[in-house]
Amino acid sequence: MVDFSCALKLSMPVTVLSAMRECQDNHLTVKGGKFLEAIADADTIVFDKTGTLTMATPKVVDVVTFSGNDKDEMLRIAACLEEHYPHSIANAVVARAAEKGLEHNEMHSKVEYVVAHGIASTIEDKKVVIGSWHFVMEDEACTIPEGEQDKLDNISKRYSRLFLAIGGELSAVICLEDPLRPEAPDVIKKLHEAGFKNIVMMTGDSKHIAKRVAKKVGVDSYYAEVLPEEKAGFVQQEKAKGHTVVMIGDGINDSPALSEADCGIAISEGAQLARQIADVMISEDDLYKLITLKELSGLLMKRIRFNYRFVVGFNLGLIALGLLGTIAPATSATLHNGSTIALGLHSMTNLRREDNERG
Repeated sequence: MVDFSCALKLSMPVTVLSAMRECQDNHLTVKGGKFLEAIADADTIVFDKTGTLTMATPKVVDVVTFSGNDKDEMLRIAACLEEHYPHSIANAVVARAAEKGLEHNEMHSKVEYVVAHGIASTIEDKKVVIGSWHFVMEDEACTIPEGEQDKLDNISKRYSRLFLAIGGELSAVICLEDPLRPEAPDVIKKLHEAGFKNIVMMTGDSKHIAKRVAKKVGVDSYYAEVLPEEKAGFVQQEKAKGHTVVMIGDGINDSPALSEADCGIAISEGAQLARQIADVMISEDDLYKLITLKELSGLLMKRIRFNYRFVVGFNLGLIALGLLGTIAPATSATLHNGSTIALGLHSMTNLRREDNERG
């Protein structure tokens, strides 16, 4: 007996599982074949900035204090708060305090983490908040000490800034250098060549920093000072327009957008929540793995199409020859079963190796 179902039922899942194994060999953990299909079809990719296009290890370069506060004391308080919610910026603050030998034993009450904004707690009956300008100066309505506006204005805009306020008054600004990944511009260029029509960067950082990074890496557009729900909203908006969207990020702030995307990608150094929500995880600190992922996804779909055409064409030929009486039914069945096994074995081979051999 000759039909189409045997070879298709065998070869398709084997092909997908083989592709997922090859991804794993390249430090890419894929949670399902449908995500490889989404990546192959994707025309839009959204990047978070911090820890994704930039290094996952920013460094504290300065602590600017107000109202005569001591730099080390402000850094100590910041580290005491930030150690509870580790992410790249928090890790940088804690690491700098450790470098300076500053002990920061628990000196506060319960710590509250406000996603994408910052941290709030109480020290010596005074409310302490640390985070973005929006959180500290707008949401919490903290004030700038009298006569120190110029000091704030003169802080270099090339740095990412973390604002610390105690008792409703700005106490310090922690300046961090967030260097660009050296491979980022080339990766963006290669993603364009691979078929992405719209490459977007979204960040909670300032417009000045976002513009500088966007220009260096070569993204098509960028959005600054965005909240997690705004990232997720952008992904939803692009999907509603008919685009297939990939989102890549590393922090808790990226989790809503990662879950909304057709395929969410997390970097291994990122927050645990982001890794859990993401559909694909890059377990090596290398953005070039995105190119590998796009390539393998495309090769997977190419093999699936080849298998389908082969199964339909070969078995139609057997049926036609059988109807014409050219070959016996037993011969048709033997050829059918043999082709099914051969196709299954072929589907187990590495995608890139086969593509290189054909090339």
